[in-house]
Amino acid sequence: MRSAKDFFAPLAVGAPVPVREVPARPSRMIHFFDPSNPKMAAKVPELVGSVDVLLGNLEDAVKAENKEAARQGLVDIARATDFGEHTQLWTRVNALDSPWVLDDLTTLVTEIGDRLDVVMVPKVQGPEDIHYVDRLLAQLEARAGLTRPILVHAILETARGMANVEAICGASPRMQGISLGPADLAADRRMKTTRVGGGHPGYLVRQDPPRLADGTGDVGAERAVFQQDLWHYTIARMVDACAMHGIFPYYGPFGDIKDVVACEDQFRNAFLLGCVGTWTLHPVQIEIAKRVFSPSAEDVAHARRVKAAMGDGTGAVMLDGKMEDDASLKQCLVILELADRLAANDPELAELYATPASDDEVPA
Repeated sequence: MRSAKDFFAPLAVGAPVPVREVPARPSRMIHFFDPSNPKMAAKVPELVGSVDVLLGNLEDAVKAENKEAARQGLVDIARATDFGEHTQLWTRVNALDSPWVLDDLTTLVTEIGDRLDVVMVPKVQGPEDIHYVDRLLAQLEARAGLTRPILVHAILETARGMANVEAICGASPRMQGISLGPADLAADRRMKTTRVGGGHPGYLVRQDPPRLADGTGDVGAERAVFQQDLWHYTIARMVDACAMHGIFPYYGPFGDIKDVVACEDQFRNAFLLGCVGTWTLHPVQIEIAKRVFSPSAEDVAHARRVKAAMGDGTGAVMLDGKMEDDASLKQCLVILELADRLAANDPELAELYATPASDDEVPA
């Protein structure tokens, strides 16, 4: 068993020292592009600065005959593009049991490792998968002479991965976060849905029947139906595992590009449960993710009022007829920390969040 004292030691001679805390950089939208698609590749420079993360996808959605072209395309894009201070470059490599992943990692780390922030690993089954990638990245970083470690992001796509999610989150100091992969997870669980994320009209609860005079239920009466979220449990458990290990949880893809209303609903559910961002598969989803995963001006203003009213953070106060105490303050500090982080990179949000609560809004 590995000693805790060795956990933050490099796994290869000459590799950079592992991080002790994952950088909390904005990552509201992880925007996927296919580096083998010339049209998509040409749009990458235009997206820099408008998205938090650009991800060159090498795995699903890239045909087998295009795998090498996608890999080389990502190298060319990384070398030719200035990503600035506010847009990160990530990649999703091929699955660890594929014939392409070793060349993916070897090529990308040695040729553009200094520009690559995060490697997303699909279909992670357990901590052993992260251990393999961890050691290999250290060896490649040492070979390339990198001075900062590349972080690792796992995708939750299998029942076994779900059962091992806590161990995966804590498998390496490189762990940046985890994304939900609903389509592959649904298939592996044998769920009876063919949708890529989102709800299902068959997953519902029905209002109780109204009572008749004799006390029995009128089962023939019209009753309201409420569609439920197939992914509530999975996201909540993923969020808990990530929070436990100080890494970040993300919603994954929402496949129905035209249904922007349901997309926004699903993103907001994930945001409220604790996710910090989501995948965007089409430009129309970028603005939705930006809006949903940024706290509203009203929430920020309220959080400021609670903080001001609480003073030293002890005791309890009444604000707008509601009791606020130290637990309320902790919740508000989460909102304020996120708002400050986003505003530092986004002038529009900085202006939106700039107005503090006025003195007459804060009780004495």
